[in-house]
Amino acid sequence: MRWTVLGCHSPFPGPGGATPGYLLEADGKRILIDCGSGVLAQLAKKMPLYDLDAVFLSHLHHDHISDFFVLQYAIMTAIKQKKRAVPLPVWAPAEPAHWYSKLSYDRYIEKHVMEEGTEASLGNLKFSFYRTDHAIPCYAMKIKEDQRILLYGADSGPKTNWTRMADSPDLFVCEATYLHKDLPSQPTGHLSARQAAEAALDLRAKKLLLTHLYPDYDPKSIQQEARSVFASSIVAETGLSIMI
Repeated sequence: MRWTVLGCHSPFPGPGGATPGYLLEADGKRILIDCGSGVLAQLAKKMPLYDLDAVFLSHLHHDHISDFFVLQYAIMTAIKQKKRAVPLPVWAPAEPAHWYSKLSYDRYIEKHVMEEGTEASLGNLKFSFYRTDHAIPCYAMKIKEDQRILLYGADSGPKTNWTRMADSPDLFVCEATYLHKDLPSQPTGHLSARQAAEAALDLRAKKLLLTHLYPDYDPKSIQQEARSVFASSIVAETGLSIMI
């Protein structure tokens, strides 16, 4: 499995950056995980947009889905030009319903509901979904190929129960929305870099990738905070690619 960062900022992109989006390549499949602002321009550097095999949207907040509505145009155009023969499958939570309904686009998009207890398979890849602590339905994704496991944490607050999702994942991709000194006094459905590292420790993860970064933060400060708890922590940046 190869995991490539297309966007890692939130709640808005920094200069030349993008909000969350990742390209997963495995078993001959190319899958987009989340599709935030600026993600498609980064994806187009890697492959034709119409060659995607599937899209998984962890939740329906703008910073994770805004480019999906432009991707609809790319798929429509490709099918009309006979560059693509089939609709694009997308998995996403059914709530909020008004945003889920907007994921449809005539015959060009094939929707599937993402919810806890369901699974999805693409070739040898197995996807399992777990509800996280967030303001709207949001799902972490355990992605398994043979014995390799990637856990994508999506957006998640401190009440998220990580250990029920995986044991010793090869890569744990977790949000680090805050430096710990800036955490709000009340839980907000997001984590600090320190909390992400503590979750990685609890999971016995082999490697932690910190993402969902406030663009004005210094990445070195994020990495230093996480590594004080979990040594195998790295900070996401656009174009970073990790083999699992």
